[in-house]
Amino acid sequence: MKPSDKFEDFVKLVAILRKECPWDRKQTHHSVKDNLIEEAYEAVEAIDEENFDELSKELGDLLLHVVFHSKMASEKNHFTINDVILKISEKLIRRHPHVFGTKEVKNEVEVASNWESIKLTEGKESILDGVPKHLPGLIRAHRMQEKAANVGFDWAEWQLAWEKLNEEIDEWREAVLHQSDVEKREEFGDLMFSLVNVGRLMKIDAEDAIRQANKKFDYRFRYIENKLAERGSSIVEADLEEMDDLWNEAKSLGTV
Repeated sequence: MKPSDKFEDFVKLVAILRKECPWDRKQTHHSVKDNLIEEAYEAVEAIDEENFDELSKELGDLLLHVVFHSKMASEKNHFTINDVILKISEKLIRRHPHVFGTKEVKNEVEVASNWESIKLTEGKESILDGVPKHLPGLIRAHRMQEKAANVGFDWAEWQLAWEKLNEEIDEWREAVLHQSDVEKREEFGDLMFSLVNVGRLMKIDAEDAIRQANKKFDYRFRYIENKLAERGSSIVEADLEEMDDLWNEAKSLGTV
């Protein structure tokens, strides 16, 4: 079989692998579910790095998982890849009445509000339904706040959310001084949630921001390790003052 850019040929390729490859044949929805998440994050990394050649490959890996899960489901008569395509097509048409119907909207805010209203007619019990519980905490906080904002439950401006953040800082400080570990953890969570809210209102994505902070820390810490190695030393032998000096040196270079 030769590589092809046709979707139908790709579906056939996955079917052959599922039948002929011992590893593919052994897999289940549960055994590869973590791989699906991993591939999604690799696609996100390619987007962050604006590496579009890599992004095309990572999107292919995601497509593989969509087709592979559909193939496994079809073997149990649950659904097929055609059902997947039909359902997402139906959803997109249904949730875009301003494009495929007679509904008129003024801006993207009304589009988002209509989207949430339509979801409730589809059997959702809450606006927050559909935000996966297993999302990373910062992403889930942002998405819940975003969905609540779509129906008008939001601060009028970021300065008001900033005031709330300061309240949470005071409550966190009080918890650190006088409350139990459980209460400290709860107040710390409230503080983080409020910080996400301020960022969202300032058009800052908390998950993107922490990824960038992690990347910066990774670069600077590795810089310390490499410089110490050049001196014939190691991170475990250096004192804090030496490490701090190298940290500031890495910081001054400003390269991440």
